[in-house]
Amino acid sequence: MEYIHYGVQCIEEDDISAVIESLKSGYLTTGPKVAEFEAVLAEKTGSQYAVVVANGTAALHIAALALDLEPGDEIITSPITFAASANCALYCGAHPVFADIDPETMLLDINKVKEKITKKTKAIIPVHYGGELCDMDAYIKLAEEYNLKIIQDSAHSIGGLVRGKHQGEYPGMQIWSFHPVKTITTGEGGAVTTNDEEIYKKLLKLRTHGITRDSKQYVNTDGVNDSWYYEMQELGYNYRLTDFQCALGITQFNKLDRFSKRRKEIVECYNKAFENLPLKIQKTPEWSNPVRHLYTIRLDDKLRRREIFNILREKNIGVNAHYLPVYLMPYYQSLGYEKGTCPIAEDAFESLITIPLHQTLTDEQVEYVIKAVKDAVS
Repeated sequence: MEYIHYGVQCIEEDDISAVIESLKSGYLTTGPKVAEFEAVLAEKTGSQYAVVVANGTAALHIAALALDLEPGDEIITSPITFAASANCALYCGAHPVFADIDPETMLLDINKVKEKITKKTKAIIPVHYGGELCDMDAYIKLAEEYNLKIIQDSAHSIGGLVRGKHQGEYPGMQIWSFHPVKTITTGEGGAVTTNDEEIYKKLLKLRTHGITRDSKQYVNTDGVNDSWYYEMQELGYNYRLTDFQCALGITQFNKLDRFSKRRKEIVECYNKAFENLPLKIQKTPEWSNPVRHLYTIRLDDKLRRREIFNILREKNIGVNAHYLPVYLMPYYQSLGYEKGTCPIAEDAFESLITIPLHQTLTDEQVEYVIKAVKDAVS
């Protein structure tokens, strides 16, 4: 069997044609496809506004910046996530605070979040880990109670529904990633969605050097009628996404239903095959209708994780481990974060293996992975 990646893009002829057409259009950076992609994204996520950016990390950065954080402010998030979910707080001079996870769902435990709230807390970043969805009704209620902001880290969860609602229907902001291992790709790419017009305007400026060409927002009055005039009103960044990447994103979104259906089929096959094995699989909460990005197994015998991981790699199965708790990274350790902060997350990571899940997997490959896992674990 050829090597099976844990995640990989699905690029088809219409995607290639769309990119070529965009390249021939004369627009390489910001052009008409950017606005078109943002409109599609807003519609698909249930949002009024979308701002596409260079990657998911850039999306987290400008979302955090839009909160006007001050040094010493705190943002609570999950330790089981990619580092960017917490790094965005550091980028703004704020302090990431880690709350532990639920051992069954692997999602941020809202009760643990409550324990971490202080007078310095300004926001919560619930992470829809692996595509499973946090209970956003509960998080919005909590945010309202403590006057906090919410940024949903939806990097893994495009297409998923929370209690039948799109993630973008909730207050606050949602960030998205279109990296090749995600369900929808633009190569690199990300976005922030929101229903708040003022936040939207701020995100647009932060994406482009803090500059606006909207005369209604000008601070100075001289030159406002000149077509060449623009203002830099705050410190922003060059986080723009190219037109041809957005062309790819549009055709990818046309396939979201098909891609989602295939991922759900594979998850169902895995769940059924592994139900009697000595391992745990991520539980789907009753409020979540997910399109899974990751499929993880957790071994009852943690001491065998390395052995089983290596066996599967030797069988050309691209297993991985998502994720080492962020605060155990050397950089975070240098900031004073300590082991033992989130014991459930640490325990989960020690037994966790990510196995392949993507829409290009064939039935033969799925059966091969299932057999290899059974043989290794038995």
